[in-house]
Amino acid sequence: GAVNTIDRIIDVFPPNQQQQIRIQLAQVLKTVISQQLLPTISGGLVPAFEILEANSAIRTMIRDGKVHQIDSVIYSSAKEGMKSMDASILELYRAGRIDGETALNYCMNPDAMRRNVS
Repeated sequence: GAVNTIDRIIDVFPPNQQQQIRIQLAQVLKTVISQQLLPTISGGLVPAFEILEANSAIRTMIRDGKVHQIDSVIYSSAKEGMKSMDASILELYRAGRIDGETALNYCMNPDAMRRNVS
């Protein structure tokens, strides 16, 4: 997901440079789109997307090294154009593109997904 992408970018740099990288990344980052391909009911593959828009709250979390809190902002910021991976997976399930088992296997929060998948 988007959080892991940000962590991977920061982790490329030596520990003594990571704070400076966080500051720079927080200033320049606009959007992170993360994708995973899920098997469809028909035997093909379909992408599920997570979309993170770098607003002021996200920028502060990156700068302060609190990227673990970003997922909660993504979940609550659909009106700002953000979409969690689980929301994307649930849309694919509701559209009949994937089955419930696939939704549960690929989601980030199986308990919440289980409540939505019958």
